[in-house]
Amino acid sequence: MTPFRTRLPSSSPRANSPGDWRTLLALAPLLILAACASVPLETAQEDAKGKQFTPPPSDKGSLYVYRRGLMGAPVAIPVTIAGTLQTELAPDTWVWLEGAPASIDVKCTGTDGGADMAVNVGPGETHFVEVAFRPGLMGSRCAVLEVPAAQGQAAVLAGRRAVGP
Repeated sequence: MTPFRTRLPSSSPRANSPGDWRTLLALAPLLILAACASVPLETAQEDAKGKQFTPPPSDKGSLYVYRRGLMGAPVAIPVTIAGTLQTELAPDTWVWLEGAPASIDVKCTGTDGGADMAVNVGPGETHFVEVAFRPGLMGSRCAVLEVPAAQGQAAVLAGRRAVGP
C-alpha cells in the first residue's frame, strides 16, 4: 500500500460515491426538464388541428410562429404578432393564426435585445416564422426569421401548440 492511498471506512459518506454518481446521473434529465420554461398549452384537439396544415380559404392567410430547440430552455420568449397579439414561446412550442391577408409584423423580446420582421401573407398562403433564442452579453436575445414550409412543418410536428393570440 502506498502512503498516498487511504482506504475509507465503510461508514464514510464517500464510500458510496459511485452509487451516488449513478443516482445523480439518473436524475439529471429530470433536473434539466424542471429548469425548462413552460407556457400554457392548447388542448390536444387544437394541437392536432394545427398540425393538419390545411390550406386557408382563398380570402385568408395562415401564419405559424414557432420556437425550436433547447438553447435558452429556462427562458420563455415574449412574442408580439401584428402589434397587439401577445404570447410566449418555450422551446418546441408554436402558435397558429389565420386571418385576412396582410403584412404581419412578428416581434420577439429578450432581456438583452429583440428582433422583428414583417411577413407578407397573401390570400390562400401559409407562412412559417421561427423565433430563436440567442445568448446576449448580459442576458437573452432573440431572432426572427421566415423559413421554408418543409422546415416549419417539421418544427410544428415536433412541438406543442401554445396558447396564443
